[in-house]
Amino acid sequence: VLLVESGGGSVQAGGSLRLSCAASGLPYSTYSMGWFRQAPGKEREGVATVNSAGSTSYADSVKGRFTISKDNANNTMYLQMNSLVPEDSGEYICAAASVTCHVQRSDFAYWGQGTQVSVFS
Repeated sequence: VLLVESGGGSVQAGGSLRLSCAASGLPYSTYSMGWFRQAPGKEREGVATVNSAGSTSYADSVKGRFTISKDNANNTMYLQMNSLVPEDSGEYICAAASVTCHVQRSDFAYWGQGTQVSVFS
């Protein structure tokens, strides 16, 4: 299984970024996917998940600003991030879980290398 993130960068507060996660080596349509992030000196936290049925969940801190989506035809997951704030800075990591619904953090068995997001004020 290989997960490759892209789309990170440096953006001014209030701006937008779109992250992508290309997956290979797994039956993508049956997997749940998620985005996590980790800032320096902080623990990794969940940002958003999408299960195999397309149901989504978000951390309270990003609700209304971030949108997760899953393109089964292209084995790619996206995270559209709008109205970014400096607290959104960190390394964004995508992950895959073989469960189809009610996915928990402990279900994520495959992880990407991450893409860096920096939001400056």
